[in-house]
Amino acid sequence: MTKIYILLITFSLSVYQSTAQDMDSVMREMTSDQDGEVAIASFKSSRLILSQTTTMIKKNDMDFKVIHRFGDIGGTDGGSKTLYGFDNSTDIYIGFEYGISDRFNISFGRSKYEQLLDLQLKYALLQQKETAGSPVSVSALVKTGFTPYKVNTTIFDSYGNRFSHFVQAIISRKFSPNLSLQVTPGILFRSVVLGKGDERTMFSTGIAGRYKFTKRFGVVADYYIINSDYRKNNPNISFYNPLGLGVEIETGGHVFSMNFANAKAIAENNFLPNSTSSWGKGQYRFGFTISRMFTFNKTKP
Repeated sequence: MTKIYILLITFSLSVYQSTAQDMDSVMREMTSDQDGEVAIASFKSSRLILSQTTTMIKKNDMDFKVIHRFGDIGGTDGGSKTLYGFDNSTDIYIGFEYGISDRFNISFGRSKYEQLLDLQLKYALLQQKETAGSPVSVSALVKTGFTPYKVNTTIFDSYGNRFSHFVQAIISRKFSPNLSLQVTPGILFRSVVLGKGDERTMFSTGIAGRYKFTKRFGVVADYYIINSDYRKNNPNISFYNPLGLGVEIETGGHVFSMNFANAKAIAENNFLPNSTSSWGKGQYRFGFTISRMFTFNKTKP
């Protein structure tokens, strides 16, 4: 089954790549009088708290991200004995995202949570226009995760069990200079599940938004709805939909986010199936994201 998923993903990427050049050419030929200017800065970064966004890295630019989640603020694992979670870290992510073109990005990262290595491709299918033209921006995202850590069980009896695959559509709209919203339906494919009855194919829908108060300061929020009977009806483990709330600050070439989330993991391959922390029990944690942009475009003499 894993081979079938990989073939499907490879086929999809080949279609995206073959059309990327033609679509970019068409976009350049469109005039602002006909279709309006592209709506810019719907989101300041390609990632909010939990969600990816339709914001793309420009050609030959590279976005370096460091994302950190501390331990539980409250609950049995939090409180003053752990300095309200600051003594612990549930996940740390370090990644690089590069612009192959203005509409096609590739990224690679590594998470502390299950030592996940992930490779991601994102393509901008549509871009919102200020006046006439598309009323929304739409991006397609494909991510493959690989879990390399060693365990003393047969959970990875097959090498293919170490892979998981995530496919997502990201649909956003900038409603005003201050307000941007998006919805992100996705499918997660896994070979290894948590128990009998757990779905190998899991559907999810993310809702996210950003409200800008000033030119450099705004609030952001994410919420994911997990479509899983195993998680709704499990008598032994309580699962909760991931929710993140935070603020976003732009400082020159940096975008800095401070947030709170009940999800322990950062990558979709991990937090979508494994969120067992409750906001109501104090099982949420402080985190931050630092994004630094570098450019490799040659300057004109």
